This record gives sequence, structure tokens and C-alpha cells, in this order.
Amino acid sequence: MQYTANSLEKQWMPFTANRDFKKDPRLVVRGEGIYYWDHKGGKILDGSSGLFCAAAGHCRPEIAEAVHKQLQENDFAPPFQMGHPGAFELAEKIARLTPDGIDHVFFTNSGSEAIDTALKIAMAYHRARGEGQRTRFVSRERAYHGVNIGGMSLSGMVKNREAFSGFMPGIVHMRHTWLEENRFAKGQPEHGAHLAEDLQRAAETYGGSTIAACFVEPIAGSTGVLVPPVGYLERLREICDAHGILLVFDEVICSFGRTGKAFAAQAFGVVPDIITMAKALTNGAVPMAAVAVQDEIYETVVGASPENAIEMFHGYTYSGHPVACAAGLATLDIYEKENLFERAAELSPYFLDQMHSLRDLGVVTDIRGYGLIAGFDVAAGDAPGQRGTQLQKDLFWSGLHVKFTGDTGIVAPPFIAEKEHIDQIIGLIREKLAEF
Repeated sequence: MQYTANSLEKQWMPFTANRDFKKDPRLVVRGEGIYYWDHKGGKILDGSSGLFCAAAGHCRPEIAEAVHKQLQENDFAPPFQMGHPGAFELAEKIARLTPDGIDHVFFTNSGSEAIDTALKIAMAYHRARGEGQRTRFVSRERAYHGVNIGGMSLSGMVKNREAFSGFMPGIVHMRHTWLEENRFAKGQPEHGAHLAEDLQRAAETYGGSTIAACFVEPIAGSTGVLVPPVGYLERLREICDAHGILLVFDEVICSFGRTGKAFAAQAFGVVPDIITMAKALTNGAVPMAAVAVQDEIYETVVGASPENAIEMFHGYTYSGHPVACAAGLATLDIYEKENLFERAAELSPYFLDQMHSLRDLGVVTDIRGYGLIAGFDVAAGDAPGQRGTQLQKDLFWSGLHVKFTGDTGIVAPPFIAEKEHIDQIIGLIREKLAEF
């Protein structure tokens, strides 16, 4: 089926150069397994799991059947003062995967909502403890924590911020963890643990007792896969403990196997107080996200309110939507039955070796990765981001989807990928990069 630019005009597309796209649209009309098909009939290898969502591959019949059945039985149940069995069952299954002690789950609909929810939980927790003066939050440069006001305030990617106002006050940004001496490091880079001292410096400058939480992506994903230096996350944990600051891991990208473990917290051996998650929770089939918190946080907030009173005035109409819960339950079943987290861990060394094989190309200035996610930087063209934008288009029409942020390509194949798929991904990237 062919589409003209005029037929696409009415949608204002997110994070897209709308005028450019509608001149030559790239439309996905079907997905199956590790592939997409475009509107011209072309077959496209999905090298980024959609947007890091479809870890189990596209259009899984188990998820479709679960959603279909749920729609026939219970299409919607109000989440305020009511409930439905699926939400409690899914929360239980998530709690089995999270680190010990992080056993209470609050459902949202997107990673952005999960971050804003985590902000409010942190505020509510400190207030319940009699420490309402903790109003500051610490994040990082180059961070991406979604696009709602709270998450945008935490974020440190300039283009996501510069056109908007109305940020939350009291946000402090630490330095990001990319260092020149870590170029082409495999896995966790050796240098950079000292950058965690920025949190200690913020505590000394503003008073540790004024800081509510420190938000970090264990692996900074959307900015280009910045893997934490050895010792960095451990030091953040120590500083947070010393000052009574909550440590929040934004695992919207990392959760559900991307690092080879259920959560990056387990892969790196550092347990936060709060974890946000989304994307692979439902394999991308239905929008859903969640916030998991330490039991003490839940018990403190709930215990501070009178009996029979609402403990936290927060939630969404679609929190724990029955259909999303059905998709989430079916997805977690697939991960367990097919051992996909373990499969991701087993495939990781080969994947990272193949990614680093691109190092011989002069246009490639850095490669980073961990588990089944990697980023590669290309030298800028006439303007920053121009070359990356063109590469994404060229790769699509050559049969490969890779997400780009500026001049950085982010490769994150589904966990069902075989080595031959990795070879195809690398081969297509190499072919296009060789043209520069």
C-alpha cells in the first residue's frame, strides 16, 4: 500500500522532523519475530527492539491471545478505590524479579509517568518521616528521564529542554560519565568512579539533608549508552546512605533482561531504593510502566496516614489497566519459559565483539556497550546530528532499523536474535558507514 505526504499531514509526530518525514515516509505496517515490513513491502531487521521494547520479538501470539481474552472478560476497571485480579498478580510477578526488599509496585502508563511518580513518592516518603525540607533532586548531564515536567527537569539532554520553561526548582546536575580515556571500552569502563563525588559535593554545597533523591540511569540509554564506570554506582549508593538520600534507578530501558539480568541493579550489584521500569514490561504490545519501591518506603507513606484514609493522592485513570496487565503477565511468562534473560546474557559477548569490530572504520569515534545494548558514535558531518539522521534513513531502506540520537546509533536487538542476525546487523551498519 502506498501513502502520500498529504494523507499523513494531520498527525503531529513525536520526536520527528515532521516536514522531512512526510516527504518520504518510513511506515511500518507489520511486525513478526525480529523483523518489520514497510509500506513498500520491504523486510527490515529490527536492530533496536523497536524502542528497546520488543525484547521477545514482535507480534507474539501468546500476548495477543491474552489481550484478546482480557478484552472479552474485563476491558476496564477503575483503579481508584477498586481493583482487579490482574494488577495484583502482575505486581506479585514483578516483585519476584526485583532485588530483595523492593516488593511494592505502583503502575503507570509510560516511563515518563513512572519518573514523575517516583519523584512524588520520594517527596511523600520524606514528608511522612518528618523531613519535608528535602526538596532538592540530583540527576546528571546527558540524562534522559522522559518528557513530563518532572522528568524533563531531571533530564540533561539540551534539545529536550531548551524550548520549554516551567522546570521544577531545586534540581542539581552531576557530570555525565563519558570520558575521553574510556573510548572503545568493552563493558564497564575503568575510569570515572570519581565522578560520583559530584553527589557528595552537592550534599556539601546544599546540605545533604535538603536532598530527597538521586536519579540515575544505570546505563544512560537514550543519550548513547553510557555504561557506568567500575565503582561508580557503588559510590553513589554509599553517599546516598550517608546522607539519607534515596537512590532511584531509572531502568525504563535496562529492566527485564537488557543487561542479562532481570534488572541492571542485579547486573551491577547495587540495590537502589526505587526502580522505574517500562518498555519491555509488556514487550511493547500495550503501554505500561511501573515504579517498584523498597518496602520501608511503602510502609512509611502508608503508615503515616489515618486509618481508612487515602495515603498518597496520586494515580492515573489507566494505572494497572486490565489489558496492559494481561499483556505484562503474558510477557513475563515468555521471558521465564524461554529463559530470555539468560539468552541475552549468553549472546552478549558475541554481540559486543561484533559491535567493536566496527572500530576499524575511520568515521566511528567510539563504541560502548553492556549486555545486549551498545552505542556507536560517528564523526559529525556538516552539522551535529545530520549524519546520524541520514544514516537512520539509509539503514531503514537497506533493511535495518537502528535508533539514532544525534550522531550516535543505539543497537539493542531482541533477545530472540541469533548470531546470524547480529552478523546481518553489523554487516548493514558497516556497509553504510563505509560510504563516509
